[in-house]
Amino acid sequence: MAATTLLERDAMAVVDYRCEAAPGERPFTESHRTFTLSYVRKGSFGCRSAGRAFELVAGSLLVGHPGDEYMCTHDHVCGDECLSFQFTPALADTLSERSEAWRIGAAPPLSELMVLGELGQAAAQGSSDVGLDEIGLLLAARFLELVSGEAQRAAMAQPRDRRRAVEAALWIDAQAHEPIDLEGAASEAGLSPFHFLRLFTRILGVTPHQYLVRARLRRAARLLAEEERPITDVAYDVGFGDLSNFVRTFRRAARVSPREFRRLARKDRKILQERGAALGLA
Repeated sequence: MAATTLLERDAMAVVDYRCEAAPGERPFTESHRTFTLSYVRKGSFGCRSAGRAFELVAGSLLVGHPGDEYMCTHDHVCGDECLSFQFTPALADTLSERSEAWRIGAAPPLSELMVLGELGQAAAQGSSDVGLDEIGLLLAARFLELVSGEAQRAAMAQPRDRRRAVEAALWIDAQAHEPIDLEGAASEAGLSPFHFLRLFTRILGVTPHQYLVRARLRRAARLLAEEERPITDVAYDVGFGDLSNFVRTFRRAARVSPREFRRLARKDRKILQERGAALGLA
């Protein structure tokens, strides 16, 4: 696995990971060295931790607690890419006293976390003036706020079902700019709509439509951070058929409008710092 350190501070590091493991390669046990939130920006992989099994796709988070063992598997696709935010115990303690939140193993694709993950990716590529350390703190604070210390229930399913769910997610992600409905996605997976909905949700933690909307939001966040095209064009290009729906959905996820998000990503670091202060991170 290729690892590139993008940022290294006393209390935090940010590392870009690129794994090219092929399906069927023998997995091995690893151990988290610190508190970690690894944002999956591309590809897919499985993770087994503390008796639970997860399938991570684009937009998911691999969550780590120091000393906890885990095993990554690559049964379905070849390779994945992650942007990993790593926090020292001292910093994690200042964010929350509930360390059990860091032991959930993984978090499904959540809109509120994906927009920050994509902003972090834009910063890592030099397309945003926002600091990676600032984004890391906001991502951690938002993650802790969302999980509220509640462990995610393990998804128990056969390997064939896991493969179907992951392949369906990859297909949805690739076709997110096109109109997609439940019947079409189910047909692509070779399942009835009801069986597909139940299987997808149980394994990946979100419904197919939730994943579709979040895939569109993830791409919208990247376009807003990196390009100057009109917001209306961004909305239509990523698959939203209605501008007002895009603005409303994006605001609900990011807590700012698309225009404010673009300004945040491009120029106005003060906005991010004020939001960090509101979360007690300043």
